[in-house]
Amino acid sequence: MAETESPTLDQVLAFCADEPVERVFLEDMARRGLGRFSAVAGCEGRLEALCHVGANIVPSGRACAAFADAAARSGARMVIGEERAVGELWEAARRQMPRPRDDRPGQPVYALREPPEAGETGLRPARLLDLDMLVPACAEAHREEIGVDPLRRDAEGFRWRTRQQIEEGRSWLWLEEGVIRFKAEASAWTPSAVQLQQVWVDPRARRRGYARRALADLCRLLLEQVPAVCLFVRPENKPALGLYDSIGMTRELTYRSLVF
Repeated sequence: MAETESPTLDQVLAFCADEPVERVFLEDMARRGLGRFSAVAGCEGRLEALCHVGANIVPSGRACAAFADAAARSGARMVIGEERAVGELWEAARRQMPRPRDDRPGQPVYALREPPEAGETGLRPARLLDLDMLVPACAEAHREEIGVDPLRRDAEGFRWRTRQQIEEGRSWLWLEEGVIRFKAEASAWTPSAVQLQQVWVDPRARRRGYARRALADLCRLLLEQVPAVCLFVRPENKPALGLYDSIGMTRELTYRSLVF
């Protein structure tokens, strides 16, 4: 098995530049100095594989089996990333880790590089005045996606993270008459791409086309700042797949998630 090392920021950025959509989260974490990284270096110091070790384990590249021990010691809640990289890591680590309660292969990763037609919505950046409304909305979006209510697990921490997203300009909202017609957050942001998460509409406002219009407006806004907007989705989520297809997003690769 290949030996691992702690990479430099320059090594991480060079590695991520080869696949800026797939590795957007890794690059964002490195630029912000968050979490720990483990790497496998090849010729002339260029990385062959990289793994972020934090609340989630995120591997990328080849030779990801080298991160098995780090993953087993981490106590992470999820292993997530490019499908082949996750599979390689999991095969090496599965005897040392708990059995996942959910295994989600084949998650399409969508990307958009050309602005869609304007949706002409009331989309705007979220404000701190929206926090009390956004916390339960974000929690419900998380529960629908992951199957866990974050307010039962760590209410204070979840509220803090929601507030942080607002303060960092990574949260957007379309609110009409007290009903959230659309909301979304950026889970990663680099000079090359923004990765969206928790795209959500209040159940009272669903199936009226609001999500398509607002997501189009959000992508137009972000594409003025970065070359690509991306996200990933569960393959059985047919409404979401239809939504992303409808604004011209294309499937570029697949992720796999192991949820513990």
